[in-house]
Amino acid sequence: MDLVSFIQDLTVRVVMVAWALFLLSWSIGWVLRGSPIPFYRVKRLGQDLIEDAVIGAFWLALGSTVFALISYIVSNVSLPMPPPPSI
Repeated sequence: MDLVSFIQDLTVRVVMVAWALFLLSWSIGWVLRGSPIPFYRVKRLGQDLIEDAVIGAFWLALGSTVFALISYIVSNVSLPMPPPPSI
């Protein structure tokens, strides 16, 4: 296992855990917000969880894109140069 594949594997695992955490907090937020509990603080907590989850998902998607771009560039740079054209 070389360093590039280790970093790619680690990045994929961290991103999967982060998306799972996003889905969990987003779901809990909607459950709290839509619950028939008459306390305003509980509903506000649900709204805050939803807002934080959406902002987190935005940054997670942006970070995943940056990591994918870096991985693509590194994999292309590490390839050997093609032979020169023959005339």
